[in-house]
Amino acid sequence: METTQRHIIDEEVQWDKTKTIVSKTDVYGTILYANDVFSKTCEYSTIELVGEPHNIIRHPDMPKVAFKVLWDALKKGENFHAIVKNLTRTGRYYWVITDFTIDKDESGNIVGYTARRKSVPSGVVKKIEPIYKTLLEIEKLKGEKASEMYFEAYLKEEAGKTYNEFVVDLFNEELSKEEAEKIKSETSSLKKGLNWFFFGETDPK
Repeated sequence: METTQRHIIDEEVQWDKTKTIVSKTDVYGTILYANDVFSKTCEYSTIELVGEPHNIIRHPDMPKVAFKVLWDALKKGENFHAIVKNLTRTGRYYWVITDFTIDKDESGNIVGYTARRKSVPSGVVKKIEPIYKTLLEIEKLKGEKASEMYFEAYLKEEAGKTYNEFVVDLFNEELSKEEAEKIKSETSSLKKGLNWFFFGETDPK
């Protein structure tokens, strides 16, 4: 697909936040499948998305270190969660939490990844956005390595956890504030709460 520089609009795209965005990629991040929710939200047709690199929806507000942490984990065979600001075709944005799972062949070799994305509570965005902004500024002024070192130090000294743990905890803390009654019986543990959020409903299509 021929790509052009998109004009960035500081406006959230309108999408059905009760739905789950689903995509599958190969090991290189090339899109193999995108459900209708994905297509409608990012404003590309499924035909346009298939065969394209997943970074077609990467928003310039996202620091590169966030994706490095993600890919490092996936290449090790570790399932992962990430909070991401994505870019639509018209230059708008949408925030999601992504649950990545690893697809393997019969021999246990990694052949690709499946990602399920849901809308995030506004409290998550308010907490994660300043961190991403700082990382992006360091990246621009001092380089990607400096941004990566700062992020590692931040997670260790201020969060006391890995990025994946930080994301899961932050998400569930904010989700519980907004939907405490709705998911009270489902949040006996953070992991169970997140699993319910992604898989405890009917077909996301």
